[in-house]
Amino acid sequence: MTHGPSTEIKAVIRDLTMAFGSYVVMRDVHATIRKSEVFIIMGGSGCGKSTLLNHMIGLLRPAKGDILYEGKSIWGVDETERALMLRGFGVLFQGSALWSSMTLTENIALPLSEYTDLSPTEINGLARLKLAYVGLSGFEGYYPSEISGGMQKRAGLARALALDPDILFFDEPSSGLDPVSARNLDRLILELRDSLGTTLIVVSHDLESIFTIGDNSIFLDTQSKRMRAQGNPRELRDHSDDDAVRNFLTSGLA
Repeated sequence: MTHGPSTEIKAVIRDLTMAFGSYVVMRDVHATIRKSEVFIIMGGSGCGKSTLLNHMIGLLRPAKGDILYEGKSIWGVDETERALMLRGFGVLFQGSALWSSMTLTENIALPLSEYTDLSPTEINGLARLKLAYVGLSGFEGYYPSEISGGMQKRAGLARALALDPDILFFDEPSSGLDPVSARNLDRLILELRDSLGTTLIVVSHDLESIFTIGDNSIFLDTQSKRMRAQGNPRELRDHSDDDAVRNFLTSGLA
């Protein structure tokens, strides 16, 4: 059974202002994210894409506004409940963030050891299963330095999937990858959406990837420090009457 994007609301960004002290990064950001969709945060360099992701995963508190998951504010609950909410997230950072001194299996096993009561045998089996899911069967005993950049991304994704998260966050997943590896990762992202019904939130400036995987998106504009559009990126490219949005999506220079 496959899952596409649904009408069920998974997350809401409400009138968000991001700032460091008196320096405002972006203001008036708002968006609705639906279950099982690939939601793209896009914009030019320095617009605050990764900063917004860090707000969404609870690393940064907004200067104004709120972020809600299934109607519950991430900042309106106590620390214990917030920690439980955050445990439902999986994050793939730009550099994959794998422990270099651990094998791939040991990397994936780490969150399972920390957050579950599974036995070592069960953890090992589950870690190997997650690696198989991302196409890394046969590489369980390898160290990160022994595999390619594309394989490191997939191993990082396997670790992000370890606790069966409801929402997966990706920070520039195609960064540093050759075109073939980047497109393979795009296909894997779509498989996750379709086979597991996972909601995926992706920071990207890679136009080919944005058009391939994006169901919904927001565009953050560096110049105005405001969100300028929300919608399917292909529809925004073809029909937006906002010059900044259209220029970004048709330039090939994003």
